[in-house]
Amino acid sequence: MKSILLIEDNDEIRDNTAEILELSNYKVYTASEGKEGVELALEKKPDIIICDIMMPVLDGYGVLHMLHKNPATRNTPFIFLTAKTERADLRKGMELGADDYITKPFNGTELLNAIESRLKKTEQLEVDVGQGIRGVNYLLKLNRGNNDLQELVEGRNTNKYKKKQIIFSEGNRPSRLFYIQKGKVKTYKSNEEGKSLVVGLFSTGDFLGYTALLENSNYKETAEAMEATELAIIPKEDFDELINGNNRVSQIFIKMLAKNVSEMEDQLLALTYNSLRKKVAEALTLFRKKYNPRQNPDFEIDISRENLASIAGTATESLIRTLGDFKDENLIDIQNGKIIILNEKGLANMVN
Repeated sequence: MKSILLIEDNDEIRDNTAEILELSNYKVYTASEGKEGVELALEKKPDIIICDIMMPVLDGYGVLHMLHKNPATRNTPFIFLTAKTERADLRKGMELGADDYITKPFNGTELLNAIESRLKKTEQLEVDVGQGIRGVNYLLKLNRGNNDLQELVEGRNTNKYKKKQIIFSEGNRPSRLFYIQKGKVKTYKSNEEGKSLVVGLFSTGDFLGYTALLENSNYKETAEAMEATELAIIPKEDFDELINGNNRVSQIFIKMLAKNVSEMEDQLLALTYNSLRKKVAEALTLFRKKYNPRQNPDFEIDISRENLASIAGTATESLIRTLGDFKDENLIDIQNGKIIILNEKGLANMVN
C-alpha cells in the first residue's frame, strides 16, 4: 500500500481529502502545519507528499526546502495545493523542486489522477535502465514525451577512427558526447614515464566522454580506438538538455553513469593488492563480461597483449608468461593469438 503525507491547515479540506485518499486504498498521514509535516515526513518516509502553500509557522515553500535538504526525503514526489489567487507564486515552488500542483477547489478525480501519474513516473525512474542507448533512450522518453535519444544519434556527423587512433586526450576540454556505433574503445591514464593503465572499456551502444561533461572539467583520461570504430558526435548542448530537463531524470542518469566510477575504484583496488595470476584472471573476466554479455560460448578475446597487460596492470612479459600457465592448466586456449576461455568458473574462483 502506497503512503501519502497530507499537510493542510484547513481542517475541512484536510479531513475530506484524507477520506478520499483512504477510500482509494492509500495509507494517509496528516499534519495541520508545516513543521509537523516535516517531522512526519522524516519519520514515516511517505511515497508522496501533498502540501498546502499558505500555512502558519512554516509555509509550503519552507517545507519543500527543508525536505530537499535531507537525503532521506530529497527525492520524494511533492505536490502543492494552491488557491487560484496563489497561482502566480507557483513558479517559486516549481523552481524549488516541486513536481506538480493542484488548484483549489479540486475534485477527487483530479487529485487521484495527479497522484497516480506522479507515482507511476517515479516507479519508472527507479527501474535499472542500464548504461547504453536503451537506458538513456528510456530516460529521454520520460523527459521529452514522444521523442527519444535516437533523434540525438541519427543524422549526426559520424567520425571514423582507425585502430590505435586517439579520440580525445587527457587534459583537453570536452565539447561533445560520443556514442559508439561500431567498434571498441579503451580509456587510459599515463604517468610521466609513459606507462599507461586502462581505466575503461567501451563498445557498441556505449557513450563516451560523459564524465568530463557532467563535471564541467577537462578530460582526466585518454580515449583510443582498439579497432576500426565509428562514433556519432552529439553536441554538448544536446547532452545538457537531456540531463537538465528534469530533476529526477538527471539524478537517475548521473547515478547510472556513476557505476563506472565504482567499477574503476574496484579495478584500481584489485591492481594494488591482487597477485599477478589474479590480476590476469580478472582482466580476462572483465574483457569477457564487457564484450560478450550474452555469453556466446564461441567468443574469442581478440586483444593485443600490450592492451591486455595494461588492463591487468602488469608488464607485457609477465602477462604472456601467466597466459602460458593458464593454458597449461586448461583454463584458456590460445589460437592465432586469440584467447578462448575454457574454464570460466576456474577464472572466476581465482578472482573471488
